Amino acid sequence: MRRLDIHLRSDERFDPVLRAVKASEPVDFYVLDTELENRKLISVFMRDGAEQTLMDSVQAALEGSAGWRISVLPIEATVPKLEEDDAATRRKRQKAVTATREEIYSDVVTGARLDQDFIIMVVLSTIVATIGLNSDGVAAVIGAMVIAPLLGPVLGFSMGAALGDFHLLRRASLTLAAGIGTALVCALVLSFFVPVDLNSHELMSRAEVRLDGLALAMAAGGAAALSLTRVEASALVGVMVAAALLPPGAAIGLFIGAGEWELALRAALLLSLNIAALILSALIVFRLRRIRPRNWIEQKNADRAVLINVGLSAFFLLVSVFLILYLDLGAKVSLG
Repeated sequence: MRRLDIHLRSDERFDPVLRAVKASEPVDFYVLDTELENRKLISVFMRDGAEQTLMDSVQAALEGSAGWRISVLPIEATVPKLEEDDAATRRKRQKAVTATREEIYSDVVTGARLDQDFIIMVVLSTIVATIGLNSDGVAAVIGAMVIAPLLGPVLGFSMGAALGDFHLLRRASLTLAAGIGTALVCALVLSFFVPVDLNSHELMSRAEVRLDGLALAMAAGGAAALSLTRVEASALVGVMVAAALLPPGAAIGLFIGAGEWELALRAALLLSLNIAALILSALIVFRLRRIRPRNWIEQKNADRAVLINVGLSAFFLLVSVFLILYLDLGAKVSLG
């Protein structure tokens, strides 16, 4: 259950908002006069899965107005306990997005932010990943995957495409490019101080590009998007490990530092394949979970953005699959 606090002026817009609240079949609600003149507060208690409809209705009623705000607060427990819905209502709520569009957007924007903390986390995780890859340390590589913040801008890119938010698309693209570039440069610099061990299994595995890696990346992207829509942030830790964006980036820098350009290209292919698969699968999940703009004009822009990004991601995936098959065939021929 969640509580929606609607702060607004006590003018002609108040009655339509109150009607929208009553029509949403809330668990409970109350109206308060605030200390500020001509201001009211409506607190509404809603079951999970019903908040988005109310938020859309209230925003529609307040279209063109100013001086209002909606706050969403989670309710951990309530006494006495709520009565169970009937089977049909439960099925309907299970199909609804648990988190509201605005909650998901807020989480995604935070993860796609390019700031000092992001760069520091990328540098630190790259150092851990580089040492782990070069010393064949599995635990260090896994730790680097967990603390690396690169999944955030990937989800931001997918969310921007789902909503037709080109500002978020540009912002996420810049953050992702800065993160990958920072990781590559950091690993390259470290390669001048630490002898690159080409016998390390962890390092050499980042130059192996196989089709099962595509399935893994697709599943990880879908799981990440689903975790966001269901407000299950704890599941993102496992997704970060499965996504494996940082180790290939660090491996590129190490291979370049060692002068192994072919291995660096293979690691770059693996990284690009993972990114494209993550974006595509996250986009699909966002659409299936009905993460869409509120009005039809924005929906039109979102549909266009989704088509463009799905097309580009699918094209890139097909090219990557072709290169994977080509490399595997070349390797078999050379061995034969």
